[in-house]
Order: sequence, then structure tokens, then C-alpha cells
Amino acid sequence: MTQVSAILEADTDPRLIVEQGISARIAAMIEPVLLDLAYRLVRVRVSGIDGCTVQIMAERPDGSMNVADCETVSRALSPLLDATDPIERAYRLEVSSPGMDRPLVRRSDFERYVGHRVKMEMAIAVDGRRRFRGVLLGVEGEFARIRREDAAPGEPPEVLLRIADMAEAKLVLTEALITESLRRAKAAERAAEAKPKPERPAAGERLGSNQPRAHRSGSDDFHTNPGDGLILGRSGGHDGSNS
Repeated sequence: MTQVSAILEADTDPRLIVEQGISARIAAMIEPVLLDLAYRLVRVRVSGIDGCTVQIMAERPDGSMNVADCETVSRALSPLLDATDPIERAYRLEVSSPGMDRPLVRRSDFERYVGHRVKMEMAIAVDGRRRFRGVLLGVEGEFARIRREDAAPGEPPEVLLRIADMAEAKLVLTEALITESLRRAKAAERAAEAKPKPERPAAGERLGSNQPRAHRSGSDDFHTNPGDGLILGRSGGHDGSNS
């Protein structure tokens, strides 16, 4: 897949489950940059972890995201966040892959993981209930069909939930999901190895416009865990000197 076709694929598959508040403002700011790099935004979350953490989940249109991808995204977004300063205090920027028990935010996400266990929280209650848990059976128009694991006696075993009315949808980590995720990762790795390697810039050479210089905040911190996938962390925002 060329970068142009990857951009077109990402652009025609919009997110249906989106953020609110400051996370939504950051998402609107960074999504065009990610699209130019042929990545898709999965989620932005601002939390109180380590004082303040801005977590950005991204992926390629095929769902892959490796360490080099995380670094590319971090290098592109760090100067933008420095310049716009959306968080009025020191924060930690984390760029990560979606992980195995990933959020589902696009129609294609729901189609890709049919047959797996999911949990959803609705922004708009359905029959007085906001939380649902079960097996994803498929996508029907604007709705996802779920075979419920949490149905009370007398309630229907299946339910149709409008995707755009979900506050959050997420895969549940199971042996079947781990097996499929590892298979997808190996396939993506083989595809990446088959591509010609781009030449790395010489020391001191200016990087291209889509890969700005590294964030002013210092060294990268990579780590992994089964659910969260690859994570690249950086510090950012105000250092307190002007406060």
C-alpha cells in the first residue's frame, strides 16, 4: 500500500466514537497531522497519571503500529503540542499502539473483530441500561449487534447498539484475541520487512516536513504490556518557570 492510498483509506473511515472536552480539542488539532503521515487516530485521553498524562493512540490503516511508528508520530506531534500548549501545566505525552484489548472507534474496527468479546458504555441509555458486555456478532447499518453475557432473566439475549451513541467500546482480552492479535502482528511484520528500507538522514541533517525534530523534553521511554501495546513516553508542557 502506498502512502497516498493509506491516507485515502484512513480519511474515508472516520471515527464514530470520539472524545469530549480538552481531549476533543487535542484530537482535532493532531488528527490532520496523523493523516498526512498515513496514520489514523484511535483515541486521545488526558488523565491525572504521573501528574498529567496525554495519551495518544494511533495506528496504520491495517491496524499495525510498531516502535518506529510511535517514534515518528511522537516527533511529528511534540512540536505542535509545544507550540499550541493545550495543557496549562507540565504533562507526560504517551504515543501508543491500541494494544490487544483495543478501543473500537470506527465501523471497520467493529467489522474486523466480529466474534470477539466486547464491552460497551453508552452515552445514551438503551432500555435504561448504559453498560453492555457480550460477543460482537456483526455490524448492521449504524448499529453493532451484541450477544449479551449480562442479560437479566426475561431480557433479549441480543441487542442492537448504535455505534455513534457509544461513549466507549473496547475488546475484552481473551485467549482467542491474543492468538489473533499475534497472527496479525506477525503478518504486519513480514509485510514491513518486505518493503524497501528508506535511507536514514545523516547526522545533523534536517528531517523532512512530516518528521520534525525531536521534542525539547529529552529522552524517549518505551515500554510494552499485553493490553496497552507499545508506548512511547515524553515529558512536555510548562516547566513551571513562568507560573
